[in-house]
Amino acid sequence: MAMSALPDIPSDRPVLIAGPTASGKSALALRLAARDGGVILNADAIQVYDNWRILSARPSPEDESAAPHRLYGHVPWDGEYSVGHWLREILPLLEGPARPIIIGGTGLYFSALTEGLAPIPPTPPDIRATADALLRDEGLGVLLRDLDPDTRARIDTRNPMRVQRAWEVQRATGRGLAAWQDETPPPVLPLGDCTALLVDADREWLNIRIAQRFDAMLAAGALDEARANLPGWDPARPSSKAIGAPELIAHLQGRMTLDEAREAATIATRQFAKRQRTWFRARMRAWQAVDAARL
Repeated sequence: MAMSALPDIPSDRPVLIAGPTASGKSALALRLAARDGGVILNADAIQVYDNWRILSARPSPEDESAAPHRLYGHVPWDGEYSVGHWLREILPLLEGPARPIIIGGTGLYFSALTEGLAPIPPTPPDIRATADALLRDEGLGVLLRDLDPDTRARIDTRNPMRVQRAWEVQRATGRGLAAWQDETPPPVLPLGDCTALLVDADREWLNIRIAQRFDAMLAAGALDEARANLPGWDPARPSSKAIGAPELIAHLQGRMTLDEAREAATIATRQFAKRQRTWFRARMRAWQAVDAARL
């Protein structure tokens, strides 16, 4: 996918900004809001939670005072949240007077917005508990084996959250996730009505940024943030999927030195960014690829 410098961006169209972690999406959104106005809307599945401002790289209070931000840090740490919740919450914000600037690293949110979302019923708590136990005790393979071939072909089979979600849908409804997706209604914000930017970067450039940012997070108090989360820590909760959280918790529990936790978290972030870039490049070929190093 060829990358370019930032193109001309009309001030009267919604802007979508997707890209891997640490690629500079938030700074770009602030620049556009300062130049042309607009409200910045979160499309990151971890930044919705209230317990990880630093570790999830949520906008700082200073950033939030510079431009209106919505859908950040508004979900309790122990709450459930899904792409369906997000789509319902963003709909009224798209109809407001301010131009929406939608930014994040959760590709599924963007595809639901621009391609539509299948009306899948919620997962019953008992099925969620069964899936949690299977994943914890027997691993990803046992969930994958139960999925229908069409669903396995469509999802990221290395992503535990996506595999578990597909397993839960199939167990709860008797139909595979792929079958539900085939009944997807029209999108609420078609891609042709937006300026869609995919921020991408050279791998080595991004890896340097990732390491620098995690050091900055530690300096800003990420360890204290993890300490505040320690009493109620449950690795199965969606909010616990914040990259770096398991490693810092392991340090606080005496299972890693801080240097080991820092190295493990940096590696986990690089792996996450690689998965993001693979997904984006496969699913967002119609988006304008922008070189993060030239922003």
